[in-house]
Amino acid sequence: MSKPTLQVKDLVVSYGPIVALKGVSMDVFPGQVVAILGANGAGKTTLLRTISGLIRSQEGSIVLFDQDITKIETEKVTKAGISQSPEGRQVFYDLSVTENLMTGAFTLSSQKEIAKNLSFVYGLFPILKEREKQIAGTLSGGEQQMLAIGRALMNSPKVLLLDEPSLGLAPLIVKSILEITREIANRGVSVVIVEQNAKQTLKIADYAYVLELGRISEEGPAEELLHSTTLLEAYLGK
Repeated sequence: MSKPTLQVKDLVVSYGPIVALKGVSMDVFPGQVVAILGANGAGKTTLLRTISGLIRSQEGSIVLFDQDITKIETEKVTKAGISQSPEGRQVFYDLSVTENLMTGAFTLSSQKEIAKNLSFVYGLFPILKEREKQIAGTLSGGEQQMLAIGRALMNSPKVLLLDEPSLGLAPLIVKSILEITREIANRGVSVVIVEQNAKQTLKIADYAYVLELGRISEEGPAEELLHSTTLLEAYLGK
C-alpha cells in the first residue's frame, strides 16, 4: 500500500480536567474516504479541529506526508494542504456564492490555480454555478452545504475534513452530498468525514474508525463495519 497522506499518532487532547481524546491514532491514504463515527461527545469534532490546528494537542503527533504539523498555526496547516468544512456550514450569508468560494482560496497566489479550482468546484456542484451571483443566505440548506464543501476545496487541499455534512438535510440531499464526497476522493483528495449518518457514510467510505469516549473502540474496512450489526446497534443506532 502507498504511504499515508495523513498520520495521526497517539493524540491526547484535554479541555482542562476533561480528556477529550485519549491516545487516538489513524492513517489516511491517498484517495480514501475515512469515516469517523460514534455517539455525540465521543471526540469526533475535537479530532478534526485538532488536525486542522484549531485545537492544540497535549501529546501525540500529526504528520501530513513528511511534514509534522502538530504544533503549527491553523493558517500554515491550511497552506500545507488541509481544509475543513465545519459543522453548521458557516457560510458568509451576505456574500455571493462566488465570493464565498473565493474566501477559501486565500492561501493561493496563482490566478490560474484559483480558476482551475473554481472550475473543479462548479463541475462537482453545477447548482452553485447556476447560483454563482446569488447571496449565500438565500440558498437552501443543501446548497449552503455544497458551498461550504466547495469553499474548502478552493485551497487545493490534499486532505479535506468534513464535519457532519448531512446535518439537518433531507435524505435525498444527504445521499447526493455523500456521493459527491466519494467523487472528491476518486479525484485524488483524501477525505476524513465525521458523520452521525453511519450506514449511509459507510457505504461510500473505504475505512472507518469508531470513537467511544475519546478512544478508538473499533476500526476496519467500511464494508466490514457496515455489516457489523452489533457495532451499529451499540454505537451508531440502527
